[in-house]
Amino acid sequence: MALASRTALLWARLCRPCSPARPAGLCARRYSARHKEKIDISTYSAESIRNFSIIAHVDHGKSTLADRLLEITGTISKTDCNKQVLDKLQVERERGITVKAQSASLFYSHEGVNYLLNLIDTPGHVDFSYEVSRSLSACQGVILVVDANEGIQAQTVANFYLAFEAQLAVIPVINKIDLKNADPERVEKQIEKLFDIPVDECIRISAKQGTNVERVLQKVIEKIPPPQFNTTDPLKALVFDSTFDHYRGVIANIALFGGEIQKGHSIVSAHTKKRYEVNEVGILTPNEQPTHKLYAGQVGYLIAGMKEVTEAQIGDTLFMHKQPVEPLPGFKSAKPMVFAGMYPVDQSEYNNLKSALERLTLNDSSVSIHRDSSPALGAGWRLGFLGLLHMEVFNQRLEQEYNMSVILTAPTVPYKAILSSAKLIKEYGREEITIISPAQFPDKLSVSEYLEPTVLGTIITPQKYIGKIIALCQDRRAVQKDMLYIDENRVMLKYLFPLNEIVLDFYDALKSLSSGYASFDYEDSGYQTTDLIKMDILLNGNPVEELATIIHKEKAYATGKFLCERLKDAIPRQLFEIAIQAAVGKKIIARETLKAYRKNVVAKCYGGDITRKMKLLKRQAEGKKLMRKFGNVEVPKDAFIRVLKRQPDK
Repeated sequence: MALASRTALLWARLCRPCSPARPAGLCARRYSARHKEKIDISTYSAESIRNFSIIAHVDHGKSTLADRLLEITGTISKTDCNKQVLDKLQVERERGITVKAQSASLFYSHEGVNYLLNLIDTPGHVDFSYEVSRSLSACQGVILVVDANEGIQAQTVANFYLAFEAQLAVIPVINKIDLKNADPERVEKQIEKLFDIPVDECIRISAKQGTNVERVLQKVIEKIPPPQFNTTDPLKALVFDSTFDHYRGVIANIALFGGEIQKGHSIVSAHTKKRYEVNEVGILTPNEQPTHKLYAGQVGYLIAGMKEVTEAQIGDTLFMHKQPVEPLPGFKSAKPMVFAGMYPVDQSEYNNLKSALERLTLNDSSVSIHRDSSPALGAGWRLGFLGLLHMEVFNQRLEQEYNMSVILTAPTVPYKAILSSAKLIKEYGREEITIISPAQFPDKLSVSEYLEPTVLGTIITPQKYIGKIIALCQDRRAVQKDMLYIDENRVMLKYLFPLNEIVLDFYDALKSLSSGYASFDYEDSGYQTTDLIKMDILLNGNPVEELATIIHKEKAYATGKFLCERLKDAIPRQLFEIAIQAAVGKKIIARETLKAYRKNVVAKCYGGDITRKMKLLKRQAEGKKLMRKFGNVEVPKDAFIRVLKRQPDK
């Protein structure tokens, strides 16, 4: 009885409602989450607002600089744990790279005036350039970070031109001046030569140690113009990013191009034409901080009861109900460069994977999705990515954030065909068709020409590796377009590459040849005429759809031989012989033979006439021949996965 009464008393204390004045324990945490004190940002006029991004090549110190800016402005407290504060995803911390643009609002006082600085930290890898271009739409200026040791790299050039085309103010910052081999004078000359920015405008800093970082904030206020928008105009808000919360629905990141917005306002989406009531608005510091209102020129977040992931279209314009406005241009949709099939490991997980894909593509709108099916792997999707790293990160996020295990097939690129057959033109309704899988590949007799996608690649490398890199590019069917010496040690090469030649392992080969010093970036360069063929893989004369590939004629033999060898290792032996063949049309270009399991039928013959042994062996051969005629070769799912990866086993 005593134990029961003590237990009852303990439960009564734990479950006692907490008063608003003195919340305690678990209730205190819930209380603080639900009753965050709203801050008033009405005192910050458009003149005292600065919206800017940090752009750079991979690993040049963007996130470290963002950490120091957050510390200097008092947004976060100074501790040794402040590393990649804005990199919130597990995949970002594991890989040490930024894959998702993150924003934070900073409050800073300069010469007696209080400023609201809206900072967006962006990714540096070429595969996430769509994130960078979206972030720049909400900014009036950028901080261009360059490593004092590495100098200007390929993605530095690409990001500078993104900002230049958007007509943004550029502040060049040379980071890592504390390193032993740092050479800021050389980097300043590179910046002046390539970007035409005077040497005296460059700021030398060490983001890790905090050296001269405050000068960057002062330069942001002096050089970046305030947003030119008015609070008296009708509401016009651009959705430039969004995430999904299981309890609150869609959380949209918005930039206000006019008017003001607060809780209770009735807003309309220009894309879906649906009407919503605003539940919460606020700024990111970098965690969500509710505010009374958001005003023109400011960047923040909005929660308006959007429960479906399809309702928050990135690039959408939000406006006040009964006050329609001209929608903002939005964003040019991302153009997928790499396609891969995605299937659930177990078909019973199909609906869960579908839900996970919908929520993840809300946060990563550059992925395109089309339904697909395969006789071997079941129902799934054909996904389009901006690059191979983008594909790997997307797959890793599916596993970590949604606990989904998937089968991902080998990446392919989108080809085109110009049809000459009137029957096919009538069937497709157009003369030019896009081919994203070998099953869609039309016969050569009905096509006037095939087209393959090309990219303009930029390689920046130390001079001593030029010979090896040129040989690598020529092996990948690339055409040299330009060669420029940035300084006495570094060279910038421009090549026109077929996309399918760089999509799998070009970057790894380049890094290996140059001891990790070369950097690579590419941009879309349209299509060019080429000689393409479809290569089928046959097992005992029967084609296997999943293993068919579209390939350049010159590479057919090497690829066919490689696939046959991989299949020979992957397929389990049967009681009959299996012929593994690579075929182009009716012509067999490569073959491997998987020998049958065989019983020793002559073991019982102890001497005697040879004809007795020959009779037993002949009977066994006839049985094997009959078995091969009726037997089907079942390719296990794990064998498909190993072959489709196309990467040699380590």
